Amino acid sequence: MTLQSRWQQLPTEAINPASLAIDQFSSAEIIDVMLGEDRRMLAAVARERERIALAVDIITQCLRKGGRLVFVGAGTSGRLGILEAAEIPPTFGARPDLVQAVIAGGKSAMAVAREGLEDRFDEGARSVSRLRPTKRDAFVGVSASGITPYVRGGLSVARKAGARIIFVTCDPAAELQTYVDLTIAMGVGPEVIAGCTQLKAGSATKLVLNMLTTASMIRVGKTWGNLMVDVQPTSEKLKDRARRILMIATGVGREDADRLLRRAHANLKVAIVMQKTGLPYSKALTRLRRAGGFVREAVGEDIAPRLRDLLGADAAKD
Repeated sequence: MTLQSRWQQLPTEAINPASLAIDQFSSAEIIDVMLGEDRRMLAAVARERERIALAVDIITQCLRKGGRLVFVGAGTSGRLGILEAAEIPPTFGARPDLVQAVIAGGKSAMAVAREGLEDRFDEGARSVSRLRPTKRDAFVGVSASGITPYVRGGLSVARKAGARIIFVTCDPAAELQTYVDLTIAMGVGPEVIAGCTQLKAGSATKLVLNMLTTASMIRVGKTWGNLMVDVQPTSEKLKDRARRILMIATGVGREDADRLLRRAHANLKVAIVMQKTGLPYSKALTRLRRAGGFVREAVGEDIAPRLRDLLGADAAKD
């Protein structure tokens, strides 16, 4: 086939032999094909395990130095970055500017697609320039095709500022050597609907972004074991979660947990330290800060054995 465009040879634009007659399939057959392709997608993500782990190390180093994590994307890739950044403050108690995202077209592009703006290299550069990137920051460019000009423009500005650059794509052949420190390329192959990258490519990207943020937050002390100890109790659901975590971690009852949280000014980590050490709020807060925010270090205790015992007790009841 004669090459007619720069997109024609992208793997995400290729025709999938498993779905050639998909418009004649039953609903169940369509789902079966999609499930089969998603299994291939998971395998593609798993093949990038070492690079994902290295990216987490890069991001963690930047965060520990006071830097930020910023996602840069357009279309589906940009929306996934926005979603990832939005989850961090309530889940991990991080300040809103710690993890950010820029998308071609700005916030309005979250609800209404503005795909044409992804072709603007200069717009990507301006979007990132507004954030005033520094050498302490980590920028993650997200582009299923690997060639999105908006993303390249943004990364070029971040690179000039000395920021660390990670690139997430679904084209293993993507080359951005002058822009990036590390490329994570999930070879998910052709989509069930040719070019429909919100399918396998979008799912693979979401998985990788989840890993980058979650693992990085764990590495900077946002959990104790697998407990969400930095959760912000800003809704009834999250207040209940904070209470339950405090009860699990310390063994106190519901009413005592509520009292502890009030004394700790709704800071779950401090409440745990107060209960475990007997210290008042101010001293518990100081101790936690000296421990770098790690509850394990502040109380000198590993939570895993307690959680294991609780799980064993629950299993015995069943």
